[in-house]
Amino acid sequence: MRFKGLDLNLLVAFSVLMETRSVSRAAEQLHLSQPAMSAALGRLRDYFGDDLLVLQGKRMFPTAYAETLVPMVQDTLRQVDALITTSTSFDPATSQRTFRLIASDYITAAVIAPLSRRLAQVAPTIRLETVLPSDGSADLIVQGSFDLLITPEDFINPSQPAELLFEERHVVVGWTGNPLFETELGDEDVMHASHVGVHMGNQRTRAFADSMMEQLGRSRRMDMMASSFTAVPWLVIETNRLALMHERLARRMASMFPLAIAPIPFAFPMMREMMQYNRARSNDEGLRWLRDQLRHDSALP
Repeated sequence: MRFKGLDLNLLVAFSVLMETRSVSRAAEQLHLSQPAMSAALGRLRDYFGDDLLVLQGKRMFPTAYAETLVPMVQDTLRQVDALITTSTSFDPATSQRTFRLIASDYITAAVIAPLSRRLAQVAPTIRLETVLPSDGSADLIVQGSFDLLITPEDFINPSQPAELLFEERHVVVGWTGNPLFETELGDEDVMHASHVGVHMGNQRTRAFADSMMEQLGRSRRMDMMASSFTAVPWLVIETNRLALMHERLARRMASMFPLAIAPIPFAFPMMREMMQYNRARSNDEGLRWLRDQLRHDSALP
């Protein structure tokens, strides 16, 4: 299809070329031969009257003009994707759509896992793909690379729409054999015990609970630092260590591990877990359905 003399398929080629900065890798990603990809680049150069990508040494770099085109082309492709998605009636029972989500292992265990079991019955041909959050997660939503980001409110991008999934309370967890749980857990019990914390990703981002404890001026002895929430039970069982954990995850984990659960014996803020998506998909019937399903399965067990 052509629009004002431009083959619109070339916009996809342009986007991948700018992303990979390599004719061979772009060809591989689009399942084309390298000569076909080189020809596409040549046609783009002819149409825009610019080299777009130039070879310097063994690497290709975009021209200044190409850099100005990138956000416009990406926005155009997102709008086309939204048009295709929202113009077709969505039937979860027959849809073969793949939803791509950015979610922590906590959300996967506490919400997505029970949802996936239910989808096997009500939407058997729908696929869910999840990746762990990173520093660039909000940007991936802006770029339209993922459908949904599930994250605490502090990490959303204010330029894109977001909805509350649920509010989460944190609790104290420990081994059922820990003598601290034989009586009501007190403030001093928590603060004098050794703890397991969670730092995530290459940047060692602190979990909400650990960050809040610091803001509250409550310093603990951190004997272990886990890289994921679901690793915490392994690090507290058969020890006297404690951990602060999301209540939903704690209840799921207590059905599989010998975990004791107690309220935090001092005032502690609730965490607001949000769902964020690209503005272009605001009318996406399928994505709206998925958000409703996540709310359904986010209830406390």
